Amino acid sequence: MENDAATLYCPNEYCQAANPLTHKFCQRCSTALPKIYLWVVGDSLSLGSPGEILADRYLVIDQSIVLDLKPGLLPQIPELDKLEKIKAYLKLIPYRLHIPQVYGILSMNEGKSDSEVLLLEKPPLLADSTFTQVKICNQLITAWGEASSIRQMNWLWQIAHLWQPLVTEGVAASLLDPDLIRVEGALVRLLELHFDSQLAPTLSQLGEFWQQLVKKAKPAIAEFLKQISNALIKGEITSSEQLIAVLDQGLTALGTASAGKNPPTQSTTIKIITQTDTGPSRQRNEDACYPPSGFLVSKPPYTHALAIVCDGIGGHEGGNIASNLAIETIQQQVIELTSVPYQNIDPVTLMTDLEQAVALVNDKISQRNDTENRQGRQRMGTTLVMALPIAHEMYITHIGDSRAYWITRHGCNQITLDDDVASREVRLGYAVYREALQHSGSGSLVQALGMSKSGSLHPTAQRFIIDEDAVFLLTSDGLSDFDRVEECWDTEILPIINGEANLPDVATRLIEIANTKNGHDNVTIALVHYQINYSEPDIKIKAEIPDISTSKTVNLTPEASDDTISSSNSQQQTQVIADTQPKLGSKFLLQLVIIFGVFLGSAYLGYWYKTQKEKQSPPELPKPLLTTPSETQPATPTPGQRGGQETPNTEEKQPPSPVNPTLGTE
Repeated sequence: MENDAATLYCPNEYCQAANPLTHKFCQRCSTALPKIYLWVVGDSLSLGSPGEILADRYLVIDQSIVLDLKPGLLPQIPELDKLEKIKAYLKLIPYRLHIPQVYGILSMNEGKSDSEVLLLEKPPLLADSTFTQVKICNQLITAWGEASSIRQMNWLWQIAHLWQPLVTEGVAASLLDPDLIRVEGALVRLLELHFDSQLAPTLSQLGEFWQQLVKKAKPAIAEFLKQISNALIKGEITSSEQLIAVLDQGLTALGTASAGKNPPTQSTTIKIITQTDTGPSRQRNEDACYPPSGFLVSKPPYTHALAIVCDGIGGHEGGNIASNLAIETIQQQVIELTSVPYQNIDPVTLMTDLEQAVALVNDKISQRNDTENRQGRQRMGTTLVMALPIAHEMYITHIGDSRAYWITRHGCNQITLDDDVASREVRLGYAVYREALQHSGSGSLVQALGMSKSGSLHPTAQRFIIDEDAVFLLTSDGLSDFDRVEECWDTEILPIINGEANLPDVATRLIEIANTKNGHDNVTIALVHYQINYSEPDIKIKAEIPDISTSKTVNLTPEASDDTISSSNSQQQTQVIADTQPKLGSKFLLQLVIIFGVFLGSAYLGYWYKTQKEKQSPPELPKPLLTTPSETQPATPTPGQRGGQETPNTEEKQPPSPVNPTLGTE
């Protein structure tokens, strides 16, 4: 329980007024008051009683949980010689959806370095609507039995994806400790990281941990989980890539399962709307989006769903040209990639194809820059963030600082990492993020589309399993700057999930917020509303673990079914396979008819052959069909303020090391 006497100080440096803890906005200047709850790392740590204030700043909420009462001030940062001890947290910032990040340190006793404890931000904590009660999220092992089969598989899938990155940083033991593995809705979250002993954990140990989950696994996956646990223990699965491939097949089997003549056990409805606005302080809109601004797209009935947001760079020199060229080039490529049945799409191959599609866009813009002899800051470019929903999966591709957020009833999570200087310094292990943000040029982009050749480009493609209703927000920095999304998601976006608001109205409202509270830039947003209907299947999926020595394939079969879904051995790249070959019978019949026609020598042959050829030719790729634009009311904006954005520098394939690794002045 929080101390009623404690006050939360406004983060606005020109205000810093004290406010009651229950207030969401400063009572003096209306600035949003962030509630930053922190996890204190330490063995048998005694912080004091709830209600005590440590270091004149941190309010003790519960054991190992504190609240920062002065969120506008930079926390105490570890010295350079101690960064090595927290480097695993820093390098794993791309996985911050699952792993809390370093906020700073807390000195329990002034002047004694051995009394310093680590503070982690965004740990797996739950706060009630009044922010007066805070608790740790449930352990996975506790929540396991109540979860659906698709969620149980989703949790295992996330752990499998975390395994290799954590092994690389020497902290994979964290995935074997039941107390550290927490779940927040569909997400697996770690309380903290524990370093491995001299011997790194093995997949066999992971199998032993998972074996404990078999007893309370849902009937549909119990045998499947038993098989893969045994395969891990026996060493039949030797890499996380193999493990992910088997789990992918299980997810596909669950997502497409049906009970006899019943419809599939999982169905999805996806709605997308975009909006773009020049804003109150710019003469030209350099942003672009797909579908076109103001249109609402729904799948079903339409066969494709895709959302793209681009923020052009280059001002009057061509930022708008670059962003529109990106939209024009990539949308058709992506639709072609997904024009095969879901069961025939290999996720690894698709993610690679998405990255290659981004590289093609980059080369088109770069070639135009070269043709027009643009150099340095005159080169036009664009950021890109793209959402591709397919069945129970969401693919997010991004480059630059346009962002994607994932909103559920449990919270709002930023799922992309800006390609800027500050993020680069953290990812390389040189600085804590909050310190890196304080330095000049921290928001400058280190890569964007069109600024250099594709060899130096590193787009990020991510994949998420969706097992509950959600909204994905794609946005340019016209809205995301100054934490506006974190400030308004619960009042503006969450009502979509609760059925209390519709997409067009929310999109209009977000543009208005961007223009009135920021107002420094163009703003473009896309909202992707995911509605999930899932019921437990009455099948039992099984896994045939690949025999590495003979390179057998992975087969998962519903019990009492002849249908199989197969994938290549994980060491061989699986290709997307489309069922485009004609059946033998129809081909043979076609030949007979043609021969017969030749013998007749009739004019009918020419007509018949022409029509048959048209029937056999691949159908034209369906384009997303759009409804009538929604009626939106223009906002009445007030000018805002923003620092300049530097032209990206992407001439080196690997991020260059800074002159000063602590991000000091150069």
